[in-house]
Amino acid sequence: MTQVTLKAGEFTVDADLIAAAFALDQQAVQARMRAGEITSRCATGVGEDEGRFQLSFHYQSRALRLIVDGSGRILSKAMEVTGHRRRAAAASAPSA
Repeated sequence: MTQVTLKAGEFTVDADLIAAAFALDQQAVQARMRAGEITSRCATGVGEDEGRFQLSFHYQSRALRLIVDGSGRILSKAMEVTGHRRRAAAASAPSA
């Protein structure tokens, strides 16, 4: 199996790819996705990015971003620190 496949308009990403990015094992990825701890999004390219898709996976304060073409071929892969947890903590801090 390739790491990313597109069938009937839905992407399937190999759990090993996500596991490696977040330093987890495949079973942990599946469990955390079921629990909503790892979330995902898909954005469709427009204009000069038409025919490309951005698949984003978020876990804790990190994000794996994959740019893929319509056949599922990975064009680029990046890890980012999103700071999501820090913003949420700051937003809930009492004001002075």
